[in-house]
Amino acid sequence: MADPLILAVDQGTSSTKALLVDARGRVVSRAAAPLSESQPRPGWVEQDPAELWESVRRAVAECVTPACAGRVAGIGISNQRESLVLWERRTGEPVGPLLSWQDQRTADRCHGLAGAAELVRSVSGLPLDPMFSALKARWLLDTYDPDRRRAGELCLGTVDSWLLSRFGGEHLIEAGNASRTQLLDVATGDWDDRLLELFRVPREVLPRVVPSCAAFPAARGLAPLPDGVPVLAVMGDSHAAMFAHAGWRPGVVKATYGTGSSVMAIGQAGPTGQTGEVRLAGEVGEVGLAGEVGEARGLCRSIAWDLGDGPALCVEGNIRATGRMVSWLADLFGVPVPELLKETESAEGVHFVPAFGGLGAPWWDPGATPVITGFSLGTRRPQLAAAALEAVAFQIEDVLAAIEQAVGRVRVVMTDGGLTHSDRLMRLQADLSGRVVARSGEHDLSALGAAGAAGLAAGLWTLGELERRPRPADTYEPGLGEAERRARKHAWHEAVRRARPAQERSAR
Repeated sequence: MADPLILAVDQGTSSTKALLVDARGRVVSRAAAPLSESQPRPGWVEQDPAELWESVRRAVAECVTPACAGRVAGIGISNQRESLVLWERRTGEPVGPLLSWQDQRTADRCHGLAGAAELVRSVSGLPLDPMFSALKARWLLDTYDPDRRRAGELCLGTVDSWLLSRFGGEHLIEAGNASRTQLLDVATGDWDDRLLELFRVPREVLPRVVPSCAAFPAARGLAPLPDGVPVLAVMGDSHAAMFAHAGWRPGVVKATYGTGSSVMAIGQAGPTGQTGEVRLAGEVGEVGLAGEVGEARGLCRSIAWDLGDGPALCVEGNIRATGRMVSWLADLFGVPVPELLKETESAEGVHFVPAFGGLGAPWWDPGATPVITGFSLGTRRPQLAAAALEAVAFQIEDVLAAIEQAVGRVRVVMTDGGLTHSDRLMRLQADLSGRVVARSGEHDLSALGAAGAAGLAAGLWTLGELERRPRPADTYEPGLGEAERRARKHAWHEAVRRARPAQERSAR
């Protein structure tokens, strides 16, 4: 009998990718299908749920040939997080658009709930911010079911829930994705009644929370796969990328350079459902990280994954604009991104703070505004391009510093994502951070992480075998002296201060 294959589906912001992985973990086929987004008003970012589902079907159809369809032993899914869909329970038809994680339409409502910010942080582990799903849920329900009379007829879910609903069966959500909704108590792993009341979300519209490797409904409608292929694992995309890096190893931090960026460190929870404490291994032994410590430094607490033996917790910093900032600048100048990146030699003192819709971690300041400092009549496109690239590295470093303060020394930064193709950016990250940077030689880390978890559930390999698997990487050592590094970080933080006028006024 031919060797079994694992199909990984990575549903992302701009495309859906599909990979076929063999029993040795080698990619034997891959495909991608693009996905559009719309911005009907400033700050609004939407996608079509039906188009999203169709992109999954197209990617699978291109990746899987009829000849190998019968060898697929199971499916792993990774997905964009925080984005939210509302659909009819009976027909499965979407009610309104998908609200993207990038969507900022609920920013004003954040201000109205400022008095509950501490409750939200302490229970959900997340700052009160429009990036997360709770206010999106309230907006969708206020728009399409304002009196909440249809709660029993409607389903709310993140992208994993929406995809699983295409297969039929119970309304479900994977634990890691659920922990990014801002409606979950990360200590208990269940929806929290106080948060549901605060955001006016009836429990009836929400899915049941299940582990990352659970009894998911079997796939159907993914030709040429036969109906009935089991879905073995589901993870949020950043969590899956960390899993692919074997990020449970001590001293490893994962940084993904995508549209935005996720910087994540994995820990171990105490007894399942008993505590929200995170324990992470640092350079000098284990350091306990209580939730309040992480929050004070602008970090989120979430469930990374649950392989069936209880949730593994993580701390994470989310950055709104990294790759999106570079692509925006390329669009502004009318040049392709690769051409723009070739021009990035020196910023010559120019700093670009990309506070589009505010700043994410570690500042979490929705009132911050985009700022360019240090430019003059002699500033040209190459300096602005270099400043944009430096802003990516500085933002990542700010989160790395917060993680290190909380958990101990960061040994290595494992990087992945489209922008890591820039050697200059990787050198900048090492120089400005003073840390070793290891750029993954693998593509599509989120899909590989989903495949790894699915193969684990299928018994194709063990966790130890996953950890020992070779991971090709290009390594970058810091090249700047400490004095120059401090000076450049100080100049960057001065630019950040100017981007945060409200905080500057309050400091006075």
